[in-house]
Amino acid sequence: MKPAIGILGGMGPQATVDTINKVIKNTPAHCDQEHIPTITVSIPDIPDRTESIFLQNNKPLEKMVAYLKILESTHVGCIIIPCNTAHFWFDDLQKNTSIKMISIIESTIEYLKSTHTKKVYILATSATIYTRLYQSKLEENHIEYEIPCEETQRKIMENIYNYKAGNQIQVKQDMNKLIQQYSISQGEKFLLACTEIPLILEDIILKKPNSFIDATDILVKTAIQFYQNQ
Repeated sequence: MKPAIGILGGMGPQATVDTINKVIKNTPAHCDQEHIPTITVSIPDIPDRTESIFLQNNKPLEKMVAYLKILESTHVGCIIIPCNTAHFWFDDLQKNTSIKMISIIESTIEYLKSTHTKKVYILATSATIYTRLYQSKLEENHIEYEIPCEETQRKIMENIYNYKAGNQIQVKQDMNKLIQQYSISQGEKFLLACTEIPLILEDIILKKPNSFIDATDILVKTAIQFYQNQ
């Protein structure tokens, strides 16, 4: 058997489950035995990534390295992290393992380049925006982008936390209203750069799938391709 796809999850748990579901959905399998093996470590006690970045501490890194070692002890050929903000520590994590780690940021940028996307509207945590995880790479590749104004970003962050807290119906209504304030043209997309946001916006994504780019979905497809090429 080929080495499995390793998933360093728990950030948050629902986003981890969504990632596993996307592996299943994107696998061309006709029976159980044709599905891709995954090994998931989902231990949600990793400190809040956004909070730690603004407090300038590395507490999440310490936990992630510990759980990375659990994955390293299993039969995995690559590791993915379904949390965009956690990629602030991506290089440090890769230094702590010899196993190939696949970046959600790099995978998404490659997708945007290959599809000739003109412009994206970034929907992400405040820390992902603050650390310019996407903006820097977008600028390097001459892809236009827009980030929310301060008040809209505050509401997005509030909705992400409320979704994690279980207030899902109200959050979906609030986020749908926020999305409707944007007017996008052909060649422009919403970049869903937080792994909770595709869950929050799932209803509107079903209605207008061509308006959204789901970074989680791109990460999964990249990992599947890596698995198949082993």
